[in-house]
Amino acid sequence: MMKKLPIFFLFLLSVFNGQAQQGTYTNPILAGFYPDPSICQAGDDYYIVTSSFAYYPGLPIFHSKDLVNWKQIGHALDRPEQLPLIGAGVSRGLFAPAISYYKGVYYIVCTLIDRGGNFVITATNPAGPWSNPVYLKEVQGIDPSLFFDESTDKAYIVYNSEPPGGKTLWNGHRTIRQYQFDYVNKKVVGEEKLLINGGVDTAQHPVWIEAPHIYHINDWYYLMCAEGGTGYNHSEVIFRSKSPEGPFIPWKENPILTQRHLDRNRKNPITTAGHADLVQAPDKSWYAVFLACRPYEGEHYNIGRETFMTPVTWTPDGWPVITKGNELVQYQYPLPAAAKKEANAFNGNFTFRDDFDKSPLNVRYTFLRTVTEKWHNTVDKKGFLSLQLRPQTVSGKENPSFVGFRQSHHQGSAITKLNFTPTQENEKAGLVIFQNEGHFYYLCKSLSNGKPVIQLYQSSKDSMKLLLSKPIATGKDVYLRIEPNKDVYNTSFSTDGKTWTPMQKVDGKFLSTATAGGFVGSVFGLYATSLGKPSKTKAYYDWFEYKGADEVYKK
Repeated sequence: MMKKLPIFFLFLLSVFNGQAQQGTYTNPILAGFYPDPSICQAGDDYYIVTSSFAYYPGLPIFHSKDLVNWKQIGHALDRPEQLPLIGAGVSRGLFAPAISYYKGVYYIVCTLIDRGGNFVITATNPAGPWSNPVYLKEVQGIDPSLFFDESTDKAYIVYNSEPPGGKTLWNGHRTIRQYQFDYVNKKVVGEEKLLINGGVDTAQHPVWIEAPHIYHINDWYYLMCAEGGTGYNHSEVIFRSKSPEGPFIPWKENPILTQRHLDRNRKNPITTAGHADLVQAPDKSWYAVFLACRPYEGEHYNIGRETFMTPVTWTPDGWPVITKGNELVQYQYPLPAAAKKEANAFNGNFTFRDDFDKSPLNVRYTFLRTVTEKWHNTVDKKGFLSLQLRPQTVSGKENPSFVGFRQSHHQGSAITKLNFTPTQENEKAGLVIFQNEGHFYYLCKSLSNGKPVIQLYQSSKDSMKLLLSKPIATGKDVYLRIEPNKDVYNTSFSTDGKTWTPMQKVDGKFLSTATAGGFVGSVFGLYATSLGKPSKTKAYYDWFEYKGADEVYKK
């Protein structure tokens, strides 16, 4: 029989347990394709917004009370009139939003590339509704952000733009510019100012100075920017001034964040760190959110650029530092003092399951380009997601019958149960793993010579080619499974959910950013198409389940 512990030891045990419960938080805090994070604080609440490119709704918004436990509360652009994306390539659309809060109003500025350019939207509730965009034609460039100077009640918009006179002195030569911003009437005022021409050290020909943010901390105005491009050489740099209009002087120890100089062969690397934003935790300590990547080999990663968070330290003379020297961005950091134990559905090895018994669809789903007609619902057949087969395909630049869920791990599985009876060989429904219009694999049910089959396709130029076809018994139900394992994706199917028939292992590097290009990550999609022909057939998905199983998170 266990003896009772003395009170002193019970006290020590309670202290130890409290420390253990405090624990750590896990990076990335938003796993998968959530790049270009911007963060703001409003009282006890924190909000993050990230890029979404040609996915719809646009600009996912996340909420937290402690910077650790995040919940998606909506999208800033969720109405067709707000966001025209038809015809846009998947890596075009919305670039690099920035969110701010001032006097009871939330502001997001962003760039709709190839369309209207830079715009501002507002809301009194960050969960929405948000206003229609007001375009700022004078702001020519990308990556805008707003700064509100509480000491003067003035606002400024800063952004990346071309060199003076459009004269590029080296490849990647860009500038940071600024207008004063009338936040009441949502327009720029006065003359444009040139804040930074080129970057920290023009003798080194720095490239892609971008993603600027201004902060007023103590007696200084800090201008923080990304530099080096959004690839392996990404970094974050800092300048400061006594005025929000400059002149801004760079810190001699820049960059304040990068991983580009580290051993590329290190285990479980985190790379391409940059595009950061600063925020204070509830305990008044400082943190940075930024994008970074987790390659599985070389520069190959399939899950896109993700949102990470690290503590920020300050030098005695008042400069913020995110990483220094050979410091690695970590997968785990101690929880902020006021944070609760981590219980986040967006990081670590999580499972997402949807039985399609609720309407509207879970906010985590995403669509390719603006949804302008109702081709999906959960009411046609109770407990099922119904997709109307339509002519549009994921190879094109329209809005196909595609309901996507971001791949957030290099290892795991995506499974769905499908109820579908095709009537023609062009009618197909199933599960796609999609990176862009020219890089995807499609596991689907269809017909061949009038008999039901499971087919596996790989995208080819403007279309797709058949890799394998296997017959199945006549019946409506089939289970489809795609299992990523870094550079290999296993595909299989089942008619009973127990015995699985393998299809083919496919090359995962085909889906990596290094191969496919662009700025997005891979997305699993429930996808039904009639390949350019009209159809009245519908596909019914009973459930969808995604599981992440990355080794780095396993205990």
